[in-house]
Amino acid sequence: MNWHLKKFNELSGHQVYKIMQLRVDIFVVEQNCPYSDLDGKDEHPEVLHLFATENEAIVCYLRILPPNLAYPNKPALGRIVSSAQYRGTGAGHQLMQQATQILDEKWPNLTSHMSAQAHLQGFYGKHGYTAVGEEYLEDDIPHIGMERAPLAG
Repeated sequence: MNWHLKKFNELSGHQVYKIMQLRVDIFVVEQNCPYSDLDGKDEHPEVLHLFATENEAIVCYLRILPPNLAYPNKPALGRIVSSAQYRGTGAGHQLMQQATQILDEKWPNLTSHMSAQAHLQGFYGKHGYTAVGEEYLEDDIPHIGMERAPLAG
């Protein structure tokens, strides 16, 4: 797998298309959850897009949001997704390891946040995230807030 970390304006049109295709294939089609994936945050100049490719296909992806874009004084991870063919291969864990390393480098003193699908708490827990608050429905799917303490904290 080849890893890429880019801002929106550094992505090629092909990469944007493949990222959106993966997100829609999983979050809308596979999970049968019609919602608007395009929320205006992808093209923010400080948002980072982390993804892996193999044979030109994007196999896993997430976006890293700077503090205050989604949550007050907290960077955030979002749109975390692995293609169906790469689940269970360790690609998702590699994705999270890279993401937490980036968070630690860019914002070592800040707690990071994510809105996680509730059934994935164990997966994210392996990367230092713990549940905060109560479960809630987001687009009719149970979610829970999860946070990771800062590296320097």
